[in-house]
Amino acid sequence: MSSDRPINASTVPEPTFHRVDLEVDGVAMVRLLGPQDRLLHTIERQFPLVSVHVRGNRITLSVDPDVEDSSDQLHPALLLVEELIQMIRNGVDLGDTEVTQSARILREKTGSPSTLLSEPIVSSRGTTVRPKTSGQKEYVSAIDQNTIVFGIGPAGTGKTYLAMAKAVQALQRKEVERIILTRPAVEAGERLGFLPGSLNDKIDPYLRPLYDALNEMMDPELVPKLLAAGTIEVAPLAYMRGRTLNNAFIILDEAQNTTPEQMKMFLTRLGFGSKMVVTGDITQVDLPMGASGLQLVTHVLDDMDDIVFAQLTSADVVRHNLVGQIVDAYTKFDAERQRSDYERQNRKR
Repeated sequence: MSSDRPINASTVPEPTFHRVDLEVDGVAMVRLLGPQDRLLHTIERQFPLVSVHVRGNRITLSVDPDVEDSSDQLHPALLLVEELIQMIRNGVDLGDTEVTQSARILREKTGSPSTLLSEPIVSSRGTTVRPKTSGQKEYVSAIDQNTIVFGIGPAGTGKTYLAMAKAVQALQRKEVERIILTRPAVEAGERLGFLPGSLNDKIDPYLRPLYDALNEMMDPELVPKLLAAGTIEVAPLAYMRGRTLNNAFIILDEAQNTTPEQMKMFLTRLGFGSKMVVTGDITQVDLPMGASGLQLVTHVLDDMDDIVFAQLTSADVVRHNLVGQIVDAYTKFDAERQRSDYERQNRKR
């Protein structure tokens, strides 16, 4: 366990017995186990036929040879532990999400978790933003490689957060001169009435999530200065009309609440040296009537070069585990309702 070389399936020999021991240094062991051995229990839940025991700096993985198929779980469990240890060496702060997503990546054989989930995007005040799922990693890579990226997926998949992190990274690397963050000012099913204050005071509640993300990724004392200098601009979508945005990283959030005309207007603001990321959830449209610009654009621009539609799913949700289950439940309900409506229309004919 002293080697720092990357771990993959070819470097971990498949155990020929029903038990394997690993030596882990003390610091890595503490971070691997987590508070009250929570991560240890998460590992055991991924492989219910494998018993994991810790004594000192030694981890023992074992299976009962009398239990059918138990030996088939020993090698994957060993590989998962090795990958988690490598992630710790790479500076990743492990949590339940990292453990479950690493196990998923290994089951699907889509790569090495310690490679996919260890890439830092931006660090601030001791916290590092990284992709936490293979879907998020593909989304981040798409932003690196394309001029316009649409991040489409349910709540909690990190669409906006990761786009913000990439924008801050691009600004810090001087790849762009400014960051422009925008979203439509559409009420989420509530009539808020006439808000008091100036125009900025009225639109601030719609833009507050973008400010919150900025303050997490940058020095909070620096953000007001960058806003005052125009290096970072946070504005409602209506402010984009008539502009050409050069040398900027531009993010349109909550794009499902744009009209087709607004989406066209926004995309045609793209100038030289700029990059655009459009994020939204087409299942949560708050427009009072008419089609969503995000739904339409997936058909209009589907085959264009340098434009990518990154689809995130409930498997990429990094909030509470229940969020992914809620997303799946609503998706199933909507599909069944659409099928019922279709069958009802056919019967009328």
